[in-house]
Amino acid sequence: MEIKEKIAKLDSLADKAAGISEAKKTKVPRIAKSGSGKTPAGKKTAKASSESQGSKRAAQPNRAKTSERQNNTPVRKAKTTAQNLSVNQQISADTQAASDSKVKAAKRSSGKKLKVIPLGGLDEIGKNMTVIEYGEDMIIIDCGLAFPDADMLGIDHVIPDFTYVMKNRKKLRGVFVTHGHEDHIGSLPYFLKEINAPIFANKLTLGLIRRKLVEHKLDKQSILMECKPGDVINRGCFSVEFIKVNHSIADSAAFAVKTPVGTIIDMGDFKIDTTPIRGRMIDLTRLGELGREGVLLLMSDSTNAERPGMALSERKVGVSIENIFARAREKRIFVATFSSNVHRVQQIITTAVKYGRKVAISGRSMEGVIAVAHELGYLDYPKGTIVTIDQANRFPKNEIVIITTGSQGEPMSALYRMAFSDHRNISITSDDLVVISASPIPGNERLVSAVVNELERLGAEVVADSLAGVHVSGHACQEELKLILGLIKPRFFMPVHGEYRHLLAHKKLAAETGIAEENIFINQIGGVLELTKTTAKITSSGPSGQILVDGGGIGDVGNIVMRDRHLLAEDGMIVVVAAISTKHKKIMSGPDIISRGFIYMRESEELINGAKSAVTNALKRSMERDVFDWSTMKTEVRDSITKYVTSKTRRSPVIIPVIMEV
Repeated sequence: MEIKEKIAKLDSLADKAAGISEAKKTKVPRIAKSGSGKTPAGKKTAKASSESQGSKRAAQPNRAKTSERQNNTPVRKAKTTAQNLSVNQQISADTQAASDSKVKAAKRSSGKKLKVIPLGGLDEIGKNMTVIEYGEDMIIIDCGLAFPDADMLGIDHVIPDFTYVMKNRKKLRGVFVTHGHEDHIGSLPYFLKEINAPIFANKLTLGLIRRKLVEHKLDKQSILMECKPGDVINRGCFSVEFIKVNHSIADSAAFAVKTPVGTIIDMGDFKIDTTPIRGRMIDLTRLGELGREGVLLLMSDSTNAERPGMALSERKVGVSIENIFARAREKRIFVATFSSNVHRVQQIITTAVKYGRKVAISGRSMEGVIAVAHELGYLDYPKGTIVTIDQANRFPKNEIVIITTGSQGEPMSALYRMAFSDHRNISITSDDLVVISASPIPGNERLVSAVVNELERLGAEVVADSLAGVHVSGHACQEELKLILGLIKPRFFMPVHGEYRHLLAHKKLAAETGIAEENIFINQIGGVLELTKTTAKITSSGPSGQILVDGGGIGDVGNIVMRDRHLLAEDGMIVVVAAISTKHKKIMSGPDIISRGFIYMRESEELINGAKSAVTNALKRSMERDVFDWSTMKTEVRDSITKYVTSKTRRSPVIIPVIMEV
């Protein structure tokens, strides 16, 4: 009964937002599969919907055969459980009849333009989020976060500015997620607190999203739709196809978005791995088919656009890991890697089992991802292989492997605490071998180096050199990027997912493959790329930027607060406390000086006395002029002590006057 009531409520809200009458809700909305005319068992499909699906099949006569050839299985629908059907009902504007009418209206309207608006992921690594909008319909691809820069003191996460989406929430038909990395899913909890849109993603990605939503207590109200490679999801005037790609996390997808003016392909994060650990390689056949059909715009991963050649297969890491296990038979082995790299974790566990070792997991994120991956069938190992970190010390050192977080030297990570002897269970000794199976993210080199130094100081053997073959990139290099450009042959190209130098390098690669430079767009966050069937241009910038997350506060830390934090970090603070009598025009108590992060007061008596004199003189001047406005008095005190302290120390601490009346 509760579910039915929830569905009814959601339907009602969607109706109000879309302005659709009850008469338009008679047809059951569907998640359509290209080339398939089947409907869920026990459900009836209106004649109009059947005819519409028939026309779509006629437009793509070979699609079903192609998918079957690629997958070795019949073309499948996305799951259509009762919850999934309610989702479609919630988005009433996306009924089949409504979708068809919108598409027809869009084709008739020559004045409408397709808008592609990146809200993150450009000129930066992280915070990926892209809006695609046409008329009264909008979808979002990814909703990620970025980790703070070193100068963002106290900040936990950085998320995109959702203002544009908030203003156009009635248009939003769904969020499509390429894969389960934090820079692509991390902002979803913050986004879903504002807009409860349906989320479409592959199985593992959805499992990782669900875990995050449970932490934020949003799992019961959120709408999650499981999809598979080959699935085609109709939302408003958009048709979104999931395409298999390889990356450093399982179940990664690219999207082919068919719009009224042409097809957009977003490659997500990808590489071409011809020997993947699990499943099939990237679906180059389908990408080539789309290229032959005609692609209006390609958005492609630029992370490794400066690296020549091709990214190595993940299997190369497995070979290196096994070689390390073979030579370190008497040592306890630690492997630090990204928690989301399920394929690598699988190889480590498989090798541990081969050499008769138990596996302990250290690090909250690692524990969570492994639990989800194992539950969903993405990790396979014999019962009893995994032991708790508390149990790890009970085994002989040559019978245990510890998989841990901290490959980036994060100060609160498990490996960091082990290196600095701050872990409650594990102590590093000379009988240990530590493998750092990751390359430092730009900006983290110093942190990783500090951890390596401490580990070696404790006597441990450390393998962190890229030449050791313990890490390969999950992002395509130059030859792979050019291959994708050559297969898809887009009319227009926009490099994404990278800093400016990466975007520029990708632009040059695209030009080498024959794309005219005037058809290549290096955009910026918030920049509106407008497209018709034959034209494209960046027209304006909408509300965009970044929102800082500090603990439970979202967006309450701005430029002024960050400036104060920098001042406090660099020069400290001085608090001045004084009590005055306005009646007698006299200082009754103080002034007292309190310093934090500025000077050591016991050794700076002369400076403190001088500061007290400066404050006393400022207060006397104010009282002699009968100036008892507290704001004015505090300003004079602040200016006076700032002038004195700066002249003596050439430093500018934060001055906080506290003046009381007695």
